Amino acid sequence: MTKVGVHLPAFGVDPSAGPAEHARHAEDAGLESVWVGDHLIPGGRPFADSTLVLATAAAATERVRIGFGVMVVALRPVAWAAKQVATLQHLSGDRVLLGVGSGGPAHGDAAWRAVGVPFGERGRRTDAALDVLPALIAGKPATVGGEEVTLAPGATVPPVLIGGGPATLRRVVRYGDEWYAAFSDPAGIAEAAGRLAALAEEHGRPMPRITAGVSVGVGDLPAGLADAQARSLTGYGMSEEQARRSLVTGSPERVAERFAELAAVGVHRIIAMPFPPDRLRQTELLGAVAELLPSGD
Repeated sequence: MTKVGVHLPAFGVDPSAGPAEHARHAEDAGLESVWVGDHLIPGGRPFADSTLVLATAAAATERVRIGFGVMVVALRPVAWAAKQVATLQHLSGDRVLLGVGSGGPAHGDAAWRAVGVPFGERGRRTDAALDVLPALIAGKPATVGGEEVTLAPGATVPPVLIGGGPATLRRVVRYGDEWYAAFSDPAGIAEAAGRLAALAEEHGRPMPRITAGVSVGVGDLPAGLADAQARSLTGYGMSEEQARRSLVTGSPERVAERFAELAAVGVHRIIAMPFPPDRLRQTELLGAVAELLPSGD
């Protein structure tokens, strides 16, 4: 069955329930994973620290996987990032899914200025971090800043999902187990998957799997809510037409059909980012969607 996960609400979005309750609710609904965004100074709603939110989710659950969607590694010293991930692996019982991204322009450059990292260097620094992150997490020697570093306790290296659009595919092939594609429709993913397969063959690497993040509203939606969401997504570099095409809305049956279309072009995991305010109810409905999906992975 295609795996279905859900983003936990950003800080303050749902004052009726905290991350522990939302994570338990997702586990009870039968979803595969829970995810959090990551940034220091986001341009939209504020984010709590992703590692602490995921630690809370891990402590409140037993089965559901916990994912970074995605960790902006270049904002952190890479050894600290590795220490945080390894600790989460131990605390959660190896349930971490490590999404990694370079941080795009949607949130501006305030966070980068705050930590003294030039915004224009974020891609290069992300690659440099990915070069050593697996060894650091595993407790193996790695060279950081010209010094050999070995962290303890080492941990199982989690699956690495590289977030970003088609421009990041070379990074996916070089460093990733999966491509984390956000706000894409089936046609866009199918086109990019062809390029991803060609790059993997060119570099003698196995074809990375594909996880897709989609903006979702299940059930009857208030008038104008989907339109407002489409307009908000244009801040991520999409036209309003592209944003509308990427939205997944409708009854559980209709949403399951849209998810099946993504599965048909090679997506093995779908991360739902609900935009209606009734987040606990949305999680329940996503559980019903997951049960409607065809078997097979």
